[in-house]
Amino acid sequence: MFLLNESLVFPDPSEAGEEGLLAVGGDLSSDRLLLAYQSGIFPWYDDLQPILWWSPDPRMVLFPSKFKVSKSLSKTIKSKKFSITFNTNFSEVIKNCSTIKRGGQAGTWITQEMNEAYIQLHHLGHAQSVEVWQQDELVGGLYGINLPKQKIFCGESMFSTQTDASKVGFYYLVRHLQQKEYNLIDCQMHTDHLESLGAEEITRLKFLQYLNS
Repeated sequence: MFLLNESLVFPDPSEAGEEGLLAVGGDLSSDRLLLAYQSGIFPWYDDLQPILWWSPDPRMVLFPSKFKVSKSLSKTIKSKKFSITFNTNFSEVIKNCSTIKRGGQAGTWITQEMNEAYIQLHHLGHAQSVEVWQQDELVGGLYGINLPKQKIFCGESMFSTQTDASKVGFYYLVRHLQQKEYNLIDCQMHTDHLESLGAEEITRLKFLQYLNS
């Protein structure tokens, strides 16, 4: 594991440990965060830890063409019970992602420091959000880092206060990225939920090849 300082540099992702931990320290400046995502690295830690940087192998990704729409999700989409916007309320989306309680989690990894850093990335045009509305109420959403040159969207987190709301937002994000001929959505690490939506694991080397192609 590498200890970062003020220098804007990361070790090669291949140096990560078995669980994917690559480095510790540094800061969450916009330049460092962008370099991290462009290098296949992301921060993930909590308030009781220093900044931890990860590059897991394998890597969970979703190829847009492989997104799975279940019968129930298809029915919800066709009902038009939700409306979708892009980048209209990033701060509320990340706030909800950090405060909504999830099963099996005692707290959140989206610290106040991370919240502020990603809002700054949004102001710079690099972090983007999808909002899901039911009438005038924000009931779901997601956010991530957009890498247009690499044709990759790095998904960070999603939330939902109504059944299927975040899935509907994800559906419209996938459709939007398909129209722009994006290669994949980076989902970082495996979860059963992501797998149910069509995400799959690829090697870190393969993921980095997409980043560098």
